[in-house]
Amino acid sequence: MSNRLYVGNLSYDTTSDALRTFFEAVGEVKSAEVIIDRETQRSKGFGFVEMATAEQTRTALETLNGRLLDSRPVRIDLARPKEPRPKPTSQSPRPDALSPAAPSNRQPQPSLRPAGAKRSMDASEHDRRGRRPRDQERRRKLERPRRDKRSDKYFLEDEDEF
Repeated sequence: MSNRLYVGNLSYDTTSDALRTFFEAVGEVKSAEVIIDRETQRSKGFGFVEMATAEQTRTALETLNGRLLDSRPVRIDLARPKEPRPKPTSQSPRPDALSPAAPSNRQPQPSLRPAGAKRSMDASEHDRRGRRPRDQERRRKLERPRRDKRSDKYFLEDEDEF
């Protein structure tokens, strides 16, 4: 049995010293740390405590789980070993992202659209302002001058009649 305990549901105001004091009531504490966010320098709300012996670890787990620390009930559990992270390689994660000439090994995805559904347009089918052709046609019709049948006057549709 590991001597390291996970302590969750900590208040953001809880410090490592307060966590150490809380666990010293049960036995000798080798280390106590509250995990701090790198960017905000604020507690993440959990921490780890390492007790001196396996017996003290078991006693702390049984007696302190659910007790209040800084007016919050703490959740105590045995800490799991840290999972190894994949090491970054010197290569880019996606070599085809930087060079367009790189061959693509990706297979085309099957269409998830139901049969008979309209397909969406890709960027090549839009004009330079991002409008679809249907919008362009509608706009052309609105901008074309119309002849008023009651008189010989021309007007644009979006203007008011005289």
